[in-house]
Amino acid sequence: MTAAREDSRTRDFRPTARLGKESASTAPAGLGLPGPGVHDSASARILLIDDEPQISGFVARALEHRGYRVDISADAADGVRLASSAGLAAYDLVILDLIMPDMDGRAVLAEILRSHPGQAVLILSCTADPVTKAECLDLGAQDYLTKPFSLAELTARVRARLRESSQRGEVMHIGELVLDAGRLVADSGTGPVALTRLEFLCLRALMEHGGDPVAKSELLACVWGIDFDPGSNIVDVCIRRLRAKLGFALIQTVRGEGYRLAS
Repeated sequence: MTAAREDSRTRDFRPTARLGKESASTAPAGLGLPGPGVHDSASARILLIDDEPQISGFVARALEHRGYRVDISADAADGVRLASSAGLAAYDLVILDLIMPDMDGRAVLAEILRSHPGQAVLILSCTADPVTKAECLDLGAQDYLTKPFSLAELTARVRARLRESSQRGEVMHIGELVLDAGRLVADSGTGPVALTRLEFLCLRALMEHGGDPVAKSELLACVWGIDFDPGSNIVDVCIRRLRAKLGFALIQTVRGEGYRLAS
């Protein structure tokens, strides 16, 4: 790691205290941690890919304190190997740093999702550039959190991502349209079609609104996790892909409002 990059990483992450493996009662106030014995999910497994030991150690201890099982990979290639070679759903969540010395984080993300398209990935990076954030979310990352961050926000986002993962067994029906969240498959009446995670999330958002219009800004928020216009047509591209797979008439454009499922 270069001195300039190390200095930048140090500025971007400022832990106010380090969490030891001892009792939670020793954790300082203000870190957003639960009381002793309070855990979110004792069975959830998380893979943390970050080459900075101060950050990975601090984050891992905080998540283990909440009851999660955490594996740490200090380099990108090893992280890809762990995430890709593991069996289906071996990791409930991957937390990935973008700036790695041996491999670009976006390439790591693409490799992981190529092996396991349904893998939930949360980007944790000092890169706050909106274009980079939009690119990662468009590639398939489920969330993006910039450094510096609070442990309260990080653990809240981890809980949210794990909740979404636990709901993947649901099957939604609207008319002839069927969406299988467990297999990331949709059927509009002509047979099952495989979806990417983003296509699945976009279609699910439309189905949750029935036949009501859904604004692009709302789709950006619930699918890509961003509350601003990234200056790209990522929503329109996703809708075009869904139409190509499931039929153009399935999703209607509502001028000035967004998109809706055809009635």
